[in-house]
Amino acid sequence: MGVCMEPNVNHAACPSRQVLEHVTSRWGVLVLATLLERSYRFSELRREIGGVSEKMLAQTLQTLERDGFVDRDAKPVIPPRVDYTLTDLGREAADQVWELARWAEARMELVLRARETYDEARP
Repeated sequence: MGVCMEPNVNHAACPSRQVLEHVTSRWGVLVLATLLERSYRFSELRREIGGVSEKMLAQTLQTLERDGFVDRDAKPVIPPRVDYTLTDLGREAADQVWELARWAEARMELVLRARETYDEARP
């Protein structure tokens, strides 16, 4: 993937598009929002985020870590202990997506009404 001269998510080759996809994916939003509360171990995070598979959570955490949003702290103990925490950059992103998530929750009634109106207008 090439790098665009000026960040622009509308350009297919711009890395900012990938970053946007990572933080706004279903699991990306939920991981970031959950980690706003505190650090979590993998199993705690999986329990907290309903419906995420182990594989998807691992992939999401790895992607967010690569992008600099999540810090993975592996402790050299037996059994192994790994904690996940937001970086400063991750906290910024999490604050943004959390606002969007709260907005979606607050506007659910309007969305459901719009869906109902749309569905009724269809044959």
